[in-house]
Amino acid sequence: MAEPTYEGPEAVTLPIVPVRARGMTIEGADGRRYLDCLSGAGTLALGHNHPVVHEAMRRIIDSGAPLDVSDAATPVRDAFVTELFLTLPPGLADRAQVRFCGPAAGDPMVTALYAVRAATGRVDVLELTDALVWSGGECVVGGPPLEPDSGSPRAPRPTVADETLTGLGRTGAFWATEHSGITPDAMVLSASAGGGLPLAVVVHRDDVDVRDGPRAHAGNQLALAAGTATLAHVRENRLADHAAALGTRMLSRLRTLAEELTCVREVRGRGLLIGIELAEPEREYDDGAEPTPAEDDTRPSRPRPTVSGLPAAVRRECLRRGLIVGLGGPHARVVRLLPPLTITDEQATAVLDRLADALHAAAHRESPAVRGGPLRAG
Repeated sequence: MAEPTYEGPEAVTLPIVPVRARGMTIEGADGRRYLDCLSGAGTLALGHNHPVVHEAMRRIIDSGAPLDVSDAATPVRDAFVTELFLTLPPGLADRAQVRFCGPAAGDPMVTALYAVRAATGRVDVLELTDALVWSGGECVVGGPPLEPDSGSPRAPRPTVADETLTGLGRTGAFWATEHSGITPDAMVLSASAGGGLPLAVVVHRDDVDVRDGPRAHAGNQLALAAGTATLAHVRENRLADHAAALGTRMLSRLRTLAEELTCVREVRGRGLLIGIELAEPEREYDDGAEPTPAEDDTRPSRPRPTVSGLPAAVRRECLRRGLIVGLGGPHARVVRLLPPLTITDEQATAVLDRLADALHAAAHRESPAVRGGPLRAG
């Protein structure tokens, strides 16, 4: 059997043909098993094929009810909204309304921004997204909390929080905005809120009118049922607390590992939303001059190795060891870990062991000595 290959960060298709999956384990057509730290790009809060999600969808199918009912209230939709309200931050739940959107990428954020701007008359709406985690910026997940004005829990300007990736307990709180102490004007939920099936929701304050916004869609009964089961399971089993505790231990070990490897620039995250940023490629200068501090932001105490192709090498080495990770951030230099919230202590240890081994192997393979030394630019 040929060894799995990966052609670089721009190649999005993994060299795996999955035929079975359960929890965080995927089995390929070749019989190999992998620990999945992508979880459907973070959309599978409970992992693959969780029994409670299967049972919820099976009940809908066995009932003979229509699987898609556009623009009509159904008991399935009512159950989803009821469960969703049980999880919302108190400052929002007290006066929240729910708007269902088309599941296409960007639809819920467009709906939320349209509504908030129309209600407030302001265009300077603050967008809180997980993208800042991967780029190293400060946000509600990874950075310091935003400062409210006048002691109010509201942000100093209209705020829309995208909880597509950070919600449902992934960061150690049910919703990542809870870490900041600020109540957003609207929250965007997608994918994970539907148990991994297409579902997009905007939760907004009742003084934000979305009736004139993009057309609503709440017809996917299987997604609503899967979402209700997922929300309830995370809430009832306190999986946000589990993510917080286990994530702290994983981050601690990864930061210790980073001290051993100069190819790791930074480890960041919260809960089970974790990123390991790899160092940038070393810059070469035709005149042989050393870079000035303004030209290079490397840390003086940690010389940076040449790491061209390192992210792809790390992912490739992970696959060889039966571990699936993602790549993201600028130039795909951030190794992303998004395990399901159901990950056990034993599985977490296995993930870290395999990742550590892969990082060491990739760093060695990509070092100048192994690759024949750095090439001068030009």
